[in-house]
Amino acid sequence: MANRHELTGADIMPPADYARQRKELRRKVAALKRNRPVEVGPYVTFYFESYDTMWLQVHEMVHIEKGGAEQVPGELEAYNPLIPQGTELIATFMIEIDDPDRRQRILGTLGGIEETAFFRIGGETVRAQAEADQDRTTAEGKASSVQFVHFPFTAAQIAAFRAPDAQVVLGLDHRNYGHMAVLPDAVRAELAKDFD
Repeated sequence: MANRHELTGADIMPPADYARQRKELRRKVAALKRNRPVEVGPYVTFYFESYDTMWLQVHEMVHIEKGGAEQVPGELEAYNPLIPQGTELIATFMIEIDDPDRRQRILGTLGGIEETAFFRIGGETVRAQAEADQDRTTAEGKASSVQFVHFPFTAAQIAAFRAPDAQVVLGLDHRNYGHMAVLPDAVRAELAKDFD
């Protein structure tokens, strides 16, 4: 089945129908998400998005905020840019530090981290492009704890990523946060489904 690249109003269930099925739908999408997060270093986790994760997110926002059908267009505008378009991977990455003082101190040293994410497949490097809807690093150099990045792949890079024996590395090369992680085969295979 071909990947879906956009949510429309027709894809969104009436709120009462979603509420009745919410528990089961959340369980199904949680199963789909199982092989989509990747931890890089002690604080950062990349959560790779898809049509299904954004479908659930829109439903959850309408359910929680109780905005009904009037809320749907705004949610589609916010979340459609996070659905991969067939030649890219898209991730929300979170800098997760429990202690508030430590979090503030560390985020203050990570300005521009959204520009330093990359994939490495063999000799190829795919650099992240930060979601351009707003700046997520302040003028003072403090990073937001939530970042959105796109990884645009060429056809050759997609083929290399899909190769069953490929070693794919996800990393950040920020001067204050240089960490890498090798994708487990199950994660690489799951993310490869995002390519058309």
